Amino acid sequence: MRESSKPSTPAAFSYPGHGRNARIGIAICHGFTGSPLSVMPWALHLAEQGFAVSVPLLPGHGTDWRELARSGWREWAGTFDAAYAELAGRTDACYVAGLSMGGALALRTASRHPVAGVAVVNPGLSFYDRRVRVIGVLKYFQRTTLPIVEANPTAATTEDGDYSQTPLAAVHQLKKLFAAARRGLPRVTAPVLVFKSDHDDVVPPSSLAMIRRRLGSADLDVVTLPNSGHVATLDNDAPVIFENSTRFFHDHAPNHVSSETS
Repeated sequence: MRESSKPSTPAAFSYPGHGRNARIGIAICHGFTGSPLSVMPWALHLAEQGFAVSVPLLPGHGTDWRELARSGWREWAGTFDAAYAELAGRTDACYVAGLSMGGALALRTASRHPVAGVAVVNPGLSFYDRRVRVIGVLKYFQRTTLPIVEANPTAATTEDGDYSQTPLAAVHQLKKLFAAARRGLPRVTAPVLVFKSDHDDVVPPSSLAMIRRRLGSADLDVVTLPNSGHVATLDNDAPVIFENSTRFFHDHAPNHVSSETS
């Protein structure tokens, strides 16, 4: 692919695919306060392999925290569901994937649609901060908080917009999304691949524990990322994600598709 195809500002990304892999689709979702830029190296790698790829920009993202405060989790979920449906309509096998909150959205979509599989990076289903328990009340007394900053970040940075503050109204929506994704886990029957960083200051280990405990699928594989923080798609272990997910997408495609893409 040409270098000019890589966007420099937050925007949705779509690639129709080429060659044999064009019949396999992968819908990828970015995380909370992020944008498609946070998963763009992953998306571009898959596009270069010929897969059909779609990365939507979620409402309230790619702009600023004020816009985020006016958006809700059902809008985020609806946008990603629509991206999956559009891609599934023009491919023979369609996967869902995501980073952080995008992982929760991917799992929720997988609980509602016949996806070919799920690949998620540091998926969020729970919080470190116990104040989230009262976020429904707290948001009326405190409008914003500072974003979570990792102690020793090693990931590349992206210009996703002005998210110098995090609106508590949006955190409340995030909490509702996590709850919906957790409820749907028993209905996820497709194969699931989880990438989990050893050093993640954003998503606690309890999120992965919930997936292990509640997932309906018996086909769960967890790949540890020892040299990356939360945004691992932009960090040292990104090649591990790219290579293992590519293999996963090939291995779990239906026989009539995978045999033609071998």
